[in-house]
Amino acid sequence: MTKIITIANQKGGVGKTTTCVNLAASLAATKRRVLLIDMDPQGNATMGSGIDKSELASSVCDVLLGEKTIQESIIKAPEAGFDLLPSNGDLTVAEVQLMNKIGRERQLTLALEKVDNLYDYILIDCPPSLNMLTVNALVASNGVVIPMQCEYYALEGLTALLETIEQIRISVNPKIKVEGLLRTMYDPRNNLSNDVSSELVEHFGDTVYRTVIPRNVRLAEAPSYGLPILQYDKNSRGSMAYLALAGEVLRRDAKQHHYVN
Repeated sequence: MTKIITIANQKGGVGKTTTCVNLAASLAATKRRVLLIDMDPQGNATMGSGIDKSELASSVCDVLLGEKTIQESIIKAPEAGFDLLPSNGDLTVAEVQLMNKIGRERQLTLALEKVDNLYDYILIDCPPSLNMLTVNALVASNGVVIPMQCEYYALEGLTALLETIEQIRISVNPKIKVEGLLRTMYDPRNNLSNDVSSELVEHFGDTVYRTVIPRNVRLAEAPSYGLPILQYDKNSRGSMAYLALAGEVLRRDAKQHHYVN
């Protein structure tokens, strides 16, 4: 069964796209079939996967508006090792047009039914806001991974996102749950980082991933080469961290599957 995970946080600059691209590549490296969906009009996940967003024949915009099928729009990201449903600035048009569409929050869900069971994991990168694109992603998902910087305002933004997820769970998608909170851009020398990290673990317990993504120059450089960190510098601390995160995701899923059976 396909596991659909949205990577979301309405706060910008917390490592959403970095996490989406590198978790996708790390899961693909474990021989899982992975599709990455770029739901951000900035198209950063598309570019970070080695695909030029200005030269797309079709994109997630066409799929959401019913102008192309998802099968027609998915492309290979050969350097990254996974499939990609790409995005560019056209997606802003889709967001505006979706507002007048009946069942607007379910357009991605309906599209994904066409590729059900072709993938082990579908990861969705969201824009840094709780808009109709993010809502479409959350309605289509089984779970949410929330990347967070351990800084002063982090917990404040988290509350609004958790409330949104809960509203979606009650109203349209009872299967959605928070998979985990991921600490990103972590600097253990910073006292505030350590304090916020401890607070997160105290409040959310096992929901917080043990894996911590460090501040890492190589990780920051990789997107400009259109490569996941695993292909750019597989021995870097950033690469090791995302491989560890993929392992943790797989172990949690295996455990949940075991309990379900």
